[in-house]
Amino acid sequence: MVLRIFGFSIVVTVLSLGVAFLYGGPTALALCLILGILEVSLSFDNAVINATVLEKMSEFWQRIFLTVGILIAVFGMRLIFPLVIVWVTAGLNPVDAFDLALNPPPGDASHFPDGSPSYETLLTSAHPQIAAFGGMFLAMLFLNFIFEERELTWLSWLERPLAKAGKMDMMSVVVAGIGLVLAAEFLAHDDTRSTVLLAGLLGMILYIAVDGLGSMFHVEEQAEGAGGPSGLAKATGKAGFFLFLYLEVLDASFSFDGVIGAFAITADPIIIALGLGLIGAMFVRSITVYLVRKGTLNEYVFLEHGAHWAIGALALILLITVGDIHVPELVTGLIGVAFIGAAVISSIGRKRKEGDPKEPATSEPTPVA
Repeated sequence: MVLRIFGFSIVVTVLSLGVAFLYGGPTALALCLILGILEVSLSFDNAVINATVLEKMSEFWQRIFLTVGILIAVFGMRLIFPLVIVWVTAGLNPVDAFDLALNPPPGDASHFPDGSPSYETLLTSAHPQIAAFGGMFLAMLFLNFIFEERELTWLSWLERPLAKAGKMDMMSVVVAGIGLVLAAEFLAHDDTRSTVLLAGLLGMILYIAVDGLGSMFHVEEQAEGAGGPSGLAKATGKAGFFLFLYLEVLDASFSFDGVIGAFAITADPIIIALGLGLIGAMFVRSITVYLVRKGTLNEYVFLEHGAHWAIGALALILLITVGDIHVPELVTGLIGVAFIGAAVISSIGRKRKEGDPKEPATSEPTPVA
């Protein structure tokens, strides 16, 4: 099963490295490999969250996610998205933006000899708006999770009080809105404050719209299928489409920081598309499918909790970086790995305790500090 799931990703990786070598020699190959490894190592929490959504989708929409979705991830987020940002912020058309990306100033300077800014500089200058949009989308995902009352809790000392507070209508919107206002007021520069507020508001609206539409159509299709065979209902039709749309926006939100951070390694859009997109995004999707096929989320019951706390940390980091504060991508990734690792260890501990005949199994998990 492992070879069947990861085989295509391995083939794509080999081909991508070959293209990188033909494009820019050993240096391009090395940069492509570094970006691919970086994307995979820092995106495991993304794969876990994707898996929680993917397992609700029918087989048809799962295939769409792995085919059409990868095209969106590679060409949409890693190639076209940066060009659109430069197009919007600098007034350059996409063709000129692409030409600017392929022809950096000499000596890796931030400006050309004539004083015009480089592609990397233009894209980096748009980071506050990008971080606000992605940060608020992920914040809404995290807050909706922790404010929902659930029987199984991981950080019980914290999750249970938060679930009680979540009984208040629109609690996640209130908390996210306060966070956005504080970030814009105290962290953003005066000249970016209004755009940070607008971008963050759009991130909240998009999450509410996509999540709400997916839930609405899923409920409708379940009602239409009432009386059918029992078991887990898989989203099809309109429900599957909106879950697919939700997954793509979610994947994009995870990608914002990585796309910007990639410019610390290279500003070449071709290398970024090959490394982050074809290699990184393909392996993240393969990991997602592996988690679904293997039933890992059922086996490691706290894994979803750990991934959501990692998302909360990423959302907070994105909001912090709307100003002058820079958080290294390595730190962001290690925080996510720490939450995921702690959740896996807690899940193993709970499973062993339930399987120990000397100790009666309880439905109450051991809180983790």
